[in-house]
Amino acid sequence: MIFEYTLSQYHGYERRDFSFAGHAATVIIPEKAREGVSWVWRAEFLGAFDSVDVELLRRGWHLVYYAVSNMFGSPASIAKMKHFYNFLVPEFGLSPKCDLFGFSRGGLYAFNFTCAYPECVSVLYLDAPVLDMRDWPCDARYAGSFDYEECPKQYGMSRDAFFADEHLQPVDRVASLCKTGVPVLLIAGADDKTVQYRRNGQRLADALFSLGYDYMEIVKPGCDHHPHSIEDPAPAADFIERHRT
Repeated sequence: MIFEYTLSQYHGYERRDFSFAGHAATVIIPEKAREGVSWVWRAEFLGAFDSVDVELLRRGWHLVYYAVSNMFGSPASIAKMKHFYNFLVPEFGLSPKCDLFGFSRGGLYAFNFTCAYPECVSVLYLDAPVLDMRDWPCDARYAGSFDYEECPKQYGMSRDAFFADEHLQPVDRVASLCKTGVPVLLIAGADDKTVQYRRNGQRLADALFSLGYDYMEIVKPGCDHHPHSIEDPAPAADFIERHRT
């Protein structure tokens, strides 16, 4: 397929921005692609707290973003992601498996896409992820905000039905994730007041531990929702590269 894109730079690497199916898309090209053409797929917030992204670019990963924002990982958003994936992999000659990064609300997209299409994911990296929408954005402390009102609508549900559904929240579907066999990297702040660690990341980690699942967790004492990621990206990048190898 021939398509138009604009060229710019991202930390010194070639950046290509274009539109696909009505949504903005970005592909960033490493200086020398790793054998097998590995790639990171940022589910949300390209460029934010990107130490691990940049380290993997340095190691030869491509970096990809597709903007399906404000859809909260709903089935419609996952279908859009798969449509983009089906275009992207052959167009750029990428590996059939991505390393999928879910930062904050991006955790909803990353978790749900992995469960739906595990054959497309090598490693799932979740960073201060939203895994229980009853905590964010649908807790009463966010009442009146756009996210509070919009989230249940994206799932086509009333607020009562949204809260009552026992199979909707990622934290209630960890067994489904474990069936995929996709390794999990979790990084979170212990004192996250926005996406509370005890209601999101900790519940995931506890479940993975109890099931003997392949995962690594880095919890940052005293850290709130920001900053995401870690200053030294090596432990995260090494985990991802090890599972790629």
